[in-house]
Amino acid sequence: MTFVLDEGLAVLERTPATLRAMLGGLPSAWIAATEGGETWSAFDVVGHLVHGEHDDWVVRARLILAQGTERTFAPYDRLAQFRESEGKTLDMLLDEFATSRAANLAVVRGWALTEEQLALEGVHPAFGAVTLRQLLATWVAHDFAHLLQVSRTMARRYRDDVGPWREYLSVMRTETRE
Repeated sequence: MTFVLDEGLAVLERTPATLRAMLGGLPSAWIAATEGGETWSAFDVVGHLVHGEHDDWVVRARLILAQGTERTFAPYDRLAQFRESEGKTLDMLLDEFATSRAANLAVVRGWALTEEQLALEGVHPAFGAVTLRQLLATWVAHDFAHLLQVSRTMARRYRDDVGPWREYLSVMRTETRE
């Protein structure tokens, strides 16, 4: 399937409400649960998504569209949410995510991107040349990856409690990773 901008933006528009519906008002045990080790909780994931709204997707898209002499993306701090979310509640993060996402989608829609613009390239520090189309498609897939991560982490709180049904619940398998 080829990335279609309007369809991708429609998905991106829904992520904040999806997360609020999944997480809003839940006891902290659900929000803070991880899969162990250095895995992320739902709270951490929302903080990561907020950080991405400020420092990733639209920032990099602007760099590509500018087509200036410097098109290499600054490295992205995938762990910034731990620092930036300190002292915030989940509701605060969900509000910030919804507001920032809406503003970013308004920016992208305002660009009225053409096929030629979607083919423009920037330089990712690890991957090399990437197109604006690839960046925007990745933004959508990134949301799905984190929605899956939150769902999986929450489901696995009941890994032992589901008993023999675990065999039929793919979400309980440990080989899944980000």
